[in-house]
Amino acid sequence: MRQKPKRRKSIMLRLIVLGVSVYMVAVLIGLGNELAEVKSELKEYENQRDALKLTIAEYEKLLESDSHAAIIEKAARERLGFVYSDEEIYIDISGN
Repeated sequence: MRQKPKRRKSIMLRLIVLGVSVYMVAVLIGLGNELAEVKSELKEYENQRDALKLTIAEYEKLLESDSHAAIIEKAARERLGFVYSDEEIYIDISGN
């Protein structure tokens, strides 16, 4: 009769260990998915940073040049939408 309680304890211990193991695997899978999402966000932010660096470099190049006409022309084109009379404008309506 003493062997039955030991066996029950052994079965309970195994079930507890199995439950904890399943929980740990589920948590690891969730953390792996979260890590993948964070890595993709990081990649997007790095791409944005690189684009901003290029823009800043372009503006610095304009400021270093002695020609203020180029700065004025760029501002008129980008902010006000001005174009030369002989230019053709193509507008992308696809939304991309």
